[in-house]
Amino acid sequence: MTKIVKPIIIVGTGRCGSTMFHRLLAKHPQMMWLSPLCYKYPDKPEWNRMAVTAMDNPLLRRLFGGKIRPGENYKFWDKHAYGFSEPCRDLVRSDVSERVKRQVRGAFEPMLTTRRNRLLIKITGWSRIGFLNEIFEDAKFIHVLRDGRAVASSLLHVDFWRGWYGPQGWRAGLLSPEDQAAWESYDRSFTALAGIEWRIQMRAMDAARQALDPKLFLELKYETFCEQPVENFRRVLDFAEVPWTADFEREIRSASIRSTSNRWRDDLAPSQQIILDDLLRDDLRRYGYGEPARSEKVPQPAGRS
Repeated sequence: MTKIVKPIIIVGTGRCGSTMFHRLLAKHPQMMWLSPLCYKYPDKPEWNRMAVTAMDNPLLRRLFGGKIRPGENYKFWDKHAYGFSEPCRDLVRSDVSERVKRQVRGAFEPMLTTRRNRLLIKITGWSRIGFLNEIFEDAKFIHVLRDGRAVASSLLHVDFWRGWYGPQGWRAGLLSPEDQAAWESYDRSFTALAGIEWRIQMRAMDAARQALDPKLFLELKYETFCEQPVENFRRVLDFAEVPWTADFEREIRSASIRSTSNRWRDDLAPSQQIILDDLLRDDLRRYGYGEPARSEKVPQPAGRS
């Protein structure tokens, strides 16, 4: 059985461009990833191994490549790490029991082959970095970062966002007094709540990063990646200690990569854009997204001074 060495774990807030990045990185011939079989049969990791290795066959890839694709597959995680998919806060090292550690490693080990010997995982929402690093001490974490305004807009335009239920029903935990006050100041705007969710998860990401060996963490901006995919994938593979190949480069160069980070300006009403600019001003600056695009004052809801 091939030993798990330096698994590559992609993390992000969700709606951050990590799916495209994940699918492209999965095209590297050394990567073993979670296919839909992990969701349907979470207790049959060897079936996932067979499905992924079948994609090495050009004919099978042509026939089934549209169905056998990499994903997060949380049903697999919940089978081996109880509660992994929807914790009310970020998962940390102390949440890992010896039993869970054995189960998770035992579920992944049968997947690896001599050729596909690098485990590739993608997780979004809470970072779960401390939890996963406790299980895989040499894991390499790649954080896909995106403009919080684009993330918030994307959340507002999908039907599965739990923010519509309010903080009592979503996955980001109860609001801190500071965040509750911020939300109230925008008259409980869902636009503001989506921005607050991004901010909460980024705070958790930062806290987890600070507790991690810097050599195990790489941050990649979605916008920069879309502008220069080949150059950024070279940086990613160098960080992950995976060799660059001509075939992989051809895959990247042939891929349709287009940034949608400015679409939030078209999708959101001017008043919604102003809310996000105002609410996330300091956070956007901290992550290198410069000054907000608009200078208008935030619309004052009833009761706001």
